[in-house]
Amino acid sequence: MEDRMYIALAGNPNCGKTTLFNALTGSNGYVGNWPGVTVEKKEANWRRDKSVTFTDLPGIYSLSPYSPEEIVSRDYLIKNRPSAVIDLVDSTNLERNLYLTTQILECGLPVVLGLNMLDLLEKSGDKIDVDALSRELGCKVIQVSALREKNTDELVKLAVEAGKSGQAAAPVRVFSDEVEAALTKIEAGIAGKCEPSLNRWFAIKVFERDAAAIEPLNLTNAELEAFEVDIKAVEQAREDDAESIITSDRYEWIARVMDACVVKAPKKLSTSEKIDKIVTNRILGLPIFVVVMFLVYYIAISTVGTAGTDWVNDNLFSDGFFVNGASAEQYDADTEAWSDNHYADQIDGFISAATDDGIIDEDEATEVSDAVAAYQEDSEDADALATIDEFEAKAAGLTATDVVITDEDGNDTDEVIDSVSATDFQAALEGSLEEPDAADYDGFVPSIPTAVSDALDNAGASDAVKSLVVDGIIGGVGSVLGFIPQMFVLFVLLCFLEDCGYMSRVAFVMDRVFRRFGLSGKSFIPMLISSGCGVPGVLATKTIENEKDRRMTAMLTTMIPCGAKQPIIALVMGVLIGGSDGWWVAPMFYFLGVAAIIVSGIMLKKTKAFAGEPTPFVMELPDYHFPSLKSWWLHIWERVSAYIKKAGTIIFAASVVVWFLSNFGFTDAGFGFLVDGNVEQSLLKAIADCVSWIFAPLGADNWMATAASINALVAKENLVSTFGVLFGLGDATENSLSMWGGFASMFTDASGIMHAGAMCAFVAFNMLDAPCFAAIGTIRRQMDDPKWFWGAIAYQCGFGWVVGMIINQLWELFVLGNFGVWTVVAFVALAAILFQLFRPAPKFEGKDEHILDSLAEAEK
Repeated sequence: MEDRMYIALAGNPNCGKTTLFNALTGSNGYVGNWPGVTVEKKEANWRRDKSVTFTDLPGIYSLSPYSPEEIVSRDYLIKNRPSAVIDLVDSTNLERNLYLTTQILECGLPVVLGLNMLDLLEKSGDKIDVDALSRELGCKVIQVSALREKNTDELVKLAVEAGKSGQAAAPVRVFSDEVEAALTKIEAGIAGKCEPSLNRWFAIKVFERDAAAIEPLNLTNAELEAFEVDIKAVEQAREDDAESIITSDRYEWIARVMDACVVKAPKKLSTSEKIDKIVTNRILGLPIFVVVMFLVYYIAISTVGTAGTDWVNDNLFSDGFFVNGASAEQYDADTEAWSDNHYADQIDGFISAATDDGIIDEDEATEVSDAVAAYQEDSEDADALATIDEFEAKAAGLTATDVVITDEDGNDTDEVIDSVSATDFQAALEGSLEEPDAADYDGFVPSIPTAVSDALDNAGASDAVKSLVVDGIIGGVGSVLGFIPQMFVLFVLLCFLEDCGYMSRVAFVMDRVFRRFGLSGKSFIPMLISSGCGVPGVLATKTIENEKDRRMTAMLTTMIPCGAKQPIIALVMGVLIGGSDGWWVAPMFYFLGVAAIIVSGIMLKKTKAFAGEPTPFVMELPDYHFPSLKSWWLHIWERVSAYIKKAGTIIFAASVVVWFLSNFGFTDAGFGFLVDGNVEQSLLKAIADCVSWIFAPLGADNWMATAASINALVAKENLVSTFGVLFGLGDATENSLSMWGGFASMFTDASGIMHAGAMCAFVAFNMLDAPCFAAIGTIRRQMDDPKWFWGAIAYQCGFGWVVGMIINQLWELFVLGNFGVWTVVAFVALAAILFQLFRPAPKFEGKDEHILDSLAEAEK
């Protein structure tokens, strides 16, 4: 078996390096993080020879030690010493790309240069003399097209040959005579302190006073002082600092190479440049982007994606589905005919009429309703039959009139049933048992929970095991998997926009806006994606080079209301303004999320942890092109699979924990599984009772609100379903009048006053606090540091709590006239926020730890 060969793929962002990596490997390799940082690491074997392993280095512009991407790339080349390096450059932007090339050539490794985007170069009319460029660089040069997979195998073969020879690229003398003279002295002085092949690279780093590179040389104070004298002499002669001199000399040498090797076609606007005059226009750029994103989200969230998600939720995790069209039509017809009898309305209306006429009291009515429910579950339940018979005897002569018909959400309609007699009541009871069962029809496939529940019943599993598997694991994980169709459609569209080159322009357009709030334009894309789901939104922060900006974006991006928070918004809309007529409520909470991000961004930028100007916006704007289907699909699958893996694993663990807390507790028989599902005896209620005081300033100091917020950490939409359980409303949705009434009662005091401020405060907290466990897990991975992770979660919860407190206390003061200690605290908190917003940014003394002012700073 041949010895394994490791080949590094290096290049600028958007040079086609990842496309080349996918073409060579099929992207079936290891994806992780480089040690100690959140920068993604990709490794995979060549499809044509498994003994050749490629490492896809991050896209960088130089090997200077400023960003995590630059540091891991430099460390890999200098410390890991791959067999060879493929330096892929954008041939349409050769001058900018050659800056990194000059640094790679100094690393003392075998190098092969790939001139990518050959097709675009030919369209532009420019010509590159490949042989002349090869002589200038001292390494092999070949023209390729990663997108079309042209000459890619030949490129690898050249790299393999170079790696086997072990012959490093010939040193390129790019610097002026005085710099070369100083480097020669430094090279002589450090001889024996590093590998001979790295002598020149370390000499250049010493000249630049690069702290990280100097440290492993263990130079004596005398050597450092001698080198400093030579460096100072060059700086005085050139009237510039050492690092700038090196940079200037590189570009001057590159300019000479360009003159010798490149023949430029007469300058004319390319198609991409013509399009950019419109889509990056200061006036038109933002409106065009809004229209494009509206279409993306209309397709992914409102139409195609939602249809897929609804199908998954309704069929795989709820009702089941038919594979036989005729059976499905017959079932629908039978179900409609059965529903038209309105058996449930007849039963409820008759019991209600008996209560109104004083035949039974409220407690007895509840007993009868419970007995009816038990009878419908088991028609031979003796206790239920006895209760129903007793009721029928009491109400034998009763006739209920004008019985209101309800809709599927349990809300009253304008239609009524003229009369329901005792005989009708009995017929309705019997008719309610005849509801069509889809399982009785040919071609029906039961849902996953139903199939698993039946299997567990057949296996003799206990109630606790069934509840854990069906309600805990499948219910929790299913809530995440149900969003996959929406995420898939969203990623199909976003990956297309990204791969065709448009998203680079979006970041450029938004940079002008976001820079005012202390963030880069690249922070906008994660926040945009988070409006669909926070998990891929947080994942998208990896494209932000600056570590502070990346961490701040990951911390704030989930404050944008995602799809899972919409039921919460719909619930408060129903209570406050009776449903969909109050169009302003949903935008109000979206605006709250945007405002929270802006306010947080400004405040955090004035703290030492995030201080500093956003990284200058540097991004290659590639020519517009239709992405290759293979590359497009790989990008889609990479993100969808990451969503499934990262969301599913966290949700699985969290669902089990929350299920345990909700289904175990102390009863008269001791601690154990709550067979009757009485949440009031659960550990969840006990914990909620202990911490509910925290929500007192928000006006939600009851255990039900706390329990719902805890359950919402699994998935935000769980908040509504939790209220359904707590209020005994079964499957009532956020659009149900009964749900609205139950939610409103939680914020209504003994005198009958509904505290709308407390309700809005509670919803605001759940909008802005820590997201669902899936997104929390993704934030942990992106932060890759426990202190930063817990700091982010603490800020999210703390900021959400403060905003909720301010909303409630100001409402209590200005609307209800209530004043107390927490009113003072609210004004103090508001004043502190305003102070942090409008005070001048403090000057934190931040010393550049990468480049020294003098080598004397490195003396021991």
